[in-house]
Amino acid sequence: MSDSEAPPAVAPEGVSGAPGLSQEALEIASGYAFAGPALDLGALLWDGRCLPDARIRIPLPVLNRHGLVAGATGTGKTKTLQLIAEQLSVQGVPVFLADIKGDVSGISAPGVSNDKVLARAQEVHQEWTPTACPAEFYALGGMGRGIPVRATVTSFGPVLLSKVLQLNQTQEQSLGLIFHYADQKGLELFDLKDLRAVVTFLTSDEGKAELKGIGGLSPATAGVILRSLTAFEAQGMSPFFGEPEFDTSELLRTASDGRGMVSVLELPEVQDKPQLFSTFLMWMLADLFHDLPEVGDLDKPKLVFFFDEAHLLFTGASKAFLESIAQTVRLIRSKGVGVFFVTQTPKDVPSDVLAQLGNRVQHALRAFTPDDQKALKATVKTFPNSAYDLEEVLTGMGTGEAVVTVLSEKGAPTPVAATRLRAPQSLMGPVDPAALDRAVQASPLYGRYAQAVDRESAYEKLAARDAAAARAAAQAAAEAGRAPAKG
Repeated sequence: MSDSEAPPAVAPEGVSGAPGLSQEALEIASGYAFAGPALDLGALLWDGRCLPDARIRIPLPVLNRHGLVAGATGTGKTKTLQLIAEQLSVQGVPVFLADIKGDVSGISAPGVSNDKVLARAQEVHQEWTPTACPAEFYALGGMGRGIPVRATVTSFGPVLLSKVLQLNQTQEQSLGLIFHYADQKGLELFDLKDLRAVVTFLTSDEGKAELKGIGGLSPATAGVILRSLTAFEAQGMSPFFGEPEFDTSELLRTASDGRGMVSVLELPEVQDKPQLFSTFLMWMLADLFHDLPEVGDLDKPKLVFFFDEAHLLFTGASKAFLESIAQTVRLIRSKGVGVFFVTQTPKDVPSDVLAQLGNRVQHALRAFTPDDQKALKATVKTFPNSAYDLEEVLTGMGTGEAVVTVLSEKGAPTPVAATRLRAPQSLMGPVDPAALDRAVQASPLYGRYAQAVDRESAYEKLAARDAAAARAAAQAAAEAGRAPAKG
């Protein structure tokens, strides 16, 4: 061989050789040849070919560096979540998934073979075996199929509650003062009627002096909060708040065989209440953050939390709410929790949150309108420099294909890789409703959370105060009536 001749491309360690593989493809593949445990996403797509020996993977230890799964409707985002969740479970990592449309429950049942599944498995050299994951099913407030998930009003807090009540920033600050007042007076806020009772008292003739003593809370603002709260209850929101409060440590469980438990929050019954369920997901994440100890970087995460329909969380959010999200995402990493936001485009996620998402799986985008074109260009800018024409690739990918970049074991971004994704091995679709009901009622957690409890709290204490005041007034009136007339 002369000095002017280039040496043949050699597959890097951990990447099988493939006839005719170009130097560019080998360089991309080498970026995913990790030495430690990793999740298999699929096979590299390059120059119109699927290269099954060039495996695209995510190292297990970097999943606490968070991630983004994005793409237009119908491009396969849900199947990608399922694929990642299955492999995490096998690795002993618990997973939390929100099931908005009701089609994720199939993760608890083995998949069904068909021509499409077998063809995909052959294309990416996947040994496809129908496999069910251990799963628990939850439902917000018991609305729908699942173990009821409730939060106390105190635990939910004024910032998150302001989001679901759609309060402005001034009203949010005022609600915080009401929470502080209730805490000082020993008025427990377990459910919505507790909070309503406190606000009603403060806006009543009897409570005017107390209201005046709360600096910065005007009667007008208190009235707005009361009306918002009353309307919120009228929409049927009461069941989501109360006791027993869900212990978010339940999400960290593993099955008896060591596999991570997949916790599925069933949301079809409340999908018309996006502000509520998206904020409830944030409460669960914030509660985990509050309770978990610092552990630093681990060999594998303690939990991976998938935040579906993430754009709903940020739409119309106050500055305080956005700051709390960014802080939670930034700090929860050191507690061993990975968070994946699932939405249509990266621009749905605020930049200070997006900057913390180290692992990206971007499905196809549509570019039919000027706004679509703008979103496409913005998405391309979020990726590292690439050997691909990403605008062309992102608009031309089929279902079950995605552009991937993740963090390497050393924390550096991997080369951008167009990928044909593997097929999930669990059922791609909902399980039979009767089977889901049986699974819920057989759970050891069902008896713990199924029945709501109503302990004495602010509502009962204020009602007792009113009753005592009424009795005292009646007694005073009676005594006045019995008093002898002065001659």
